[in-house]
Amino acid sequence: MKKHAPSVKVYDTTLRDGNQALGVSLSLRDKLRITEKLDELGVHYIEGGWPNPTNSVDLDYYREVRSMRLQSKIAAFGSTRRPGCTAADDRFLPQLLATGAPLATIFGKSWTLHVRKVIRTSLAENLDMVAESVAFLGKYFDEVIYDAEHFFDGYRNGPEYAMKTLCAAEQGGADCIVLCDTNGGMLPDEFLAMFGKVKERIRVPLGVHLHNDSGCADANACLAASAGAAQIQGTINGMGERCGNANLCTIIPNLQLKRGFRIVSDHQLSLLTPVSVFITEIANITPNYRIPYVGEAAFSHKGGAHADGVRKVRHSFEHVPPETVGNRRNFVVSDQAGSGTILEKLSAMQPGLDKNSPLVKKLLHTIKGLEAEGYQFEAADGSFELIAREVLGLFKEPFAVKGFRVIEEKRENGSVFSEATIKVQENEVFEHTAAEGDGPVNALDNALRKALVKLYPSLGSVKLEDFKVRVLDGREGTEAKVRVLIESSDGESRWGTVGVSANIIEASWMALIDSLKYKLMKEKAAKAGKARRAVR
Repeated sequence: MKKHAPSVKVYDTTLRDGNQALGVSLSLRDKLRITEKLDELGVHYIEGGWPNPTNSVDLDYYREVRSMRLQSKIAAFGSTRRPGCTAADDRFLPQLLATGAPLATIFGKSWTLHVRKVIRTSLAENLDMVAESVAFLGKYFDEVIYDAEHFFDGYRNGPEYAMKTLCAAEQGGADCIVLCDTNGGMLPDEFLAMFGKVKERIRVPLGVHLHNDSGCADANACLAASAGAAQIQGTINGMGERCGNANLCTIIPNLQLKRGFRIVSDHQLSLLTPVSVFITEIANITPNYRIPYVGEAAFSHKGGAHADGVRKVRHSFEHVPPETVGNRRNFVVSDQAGSGTILEKLSAMQPGLDKNSPLVKKLLHTIKGLEAEGYQFEAADGSFELIAREVLGLFKEPFAVKGFRVIEEKRENGSVFSEATIKVQENEVFEHTAAEGDGPVNALDNALRKALVKLYPSLGSVKLEDFKVRVLDGREGTEAKVRVLIESSDGESRWGTVGVSANIIEASWMALIDSLKYKLMKEKAAKAGKARRAVR
């Protein structure tokens, strides 16, 4: 691989383009917290949003972010002036000046379709709008970046006019001209050919802003960098409108680890996965477990042969070491797993176990038997660890449930009443409690906690984060088995538990019980570890 260190800057637009993703709505506090993380990651530019009188969050953002001590440069975003006015008299351009940001990014039209049909002006005036707006902002900002919106579609339909818009931005004094695939439909060969044509004629540094509607945004961004782009725009996790934007979590490591670009420090690169997870949580969106580099599945090994190979030679099934991007290797327990996978899991609980140990084989047999019944442990690490520690003789049931009863009543007013009664025993202590809930599972959960918190106060911190039900064989109708997966948290860590039964209440009960047992087991293991360290 040829090593080189060209100048390429990363421009993050998560706070604007990412915030336009379906289901995402970032508050002011969210934006400021994300800004801190992006700065720690080492991105060169952070675009804060589009400040205008109708967007108070973005106006407040630029005011608040001034007091933050950042290495990243904050960019204020807007558009060229409107038709029929001057840049100074435009309604929105002066709003950019009020942000106090060191640089401004504005977009303008490159496609004749948009000029004539969307903003409804002449081709000549559009060129004036671009040049005048860039020149106006250049008087007040350290840098002005021009985003050529819909450039590639515009070039395909009218190459000469699309190039004239770039020349107008160049004449206006733009510090960087960014070619935008706004519709996200460009394939790599055509994209690279067009980028090369522009580079032959435009002397201003070029950047790219790419959407992912054809699934090629990340690849096109990497090609642009190798072809001499000075700036790559994108978002964390590829968040954005429709199918999303170019994903910086893929682009940064691709360029740095595989093409020799020095974009961020090694330490900053190792923050990539934590930043990805943090922004997913703040944006309150479902994580994409299969996202390259930073996804939970990116370095997970399920097949027995794969897991055994990785255990022997890490790079036999991994294209980069997971720790370089802050991720971790995960050996998934499943019906395809071999004893090598089981051994990796058990090594943290009881170091020194041999692959051919009867305990390893017993656990493998137990897991495969349970999965044949419909259990799944990929997302149920808590249930797996309980089973493993029981096989190893490291776990003892902390309490026993003597029985439960659930009552469902449809009342005259149309409401449904749910009540659960439960009996729990711990040594010679019995608890017999009842609780109501929004449904049978919620009522059981409430009754179980009500009984156990008296015996184990720490269980009060356990919260149910997610609850999923999967019908295993729909052909059996209402008699089909269901698998219930529960994700729980105590504010410090998260774990999954599973239950399987033809009775959805029983399956839920199994997962609920495992969730609380795991919390107690984790506490006991932590205390034992602390005691061992004290003896040393």
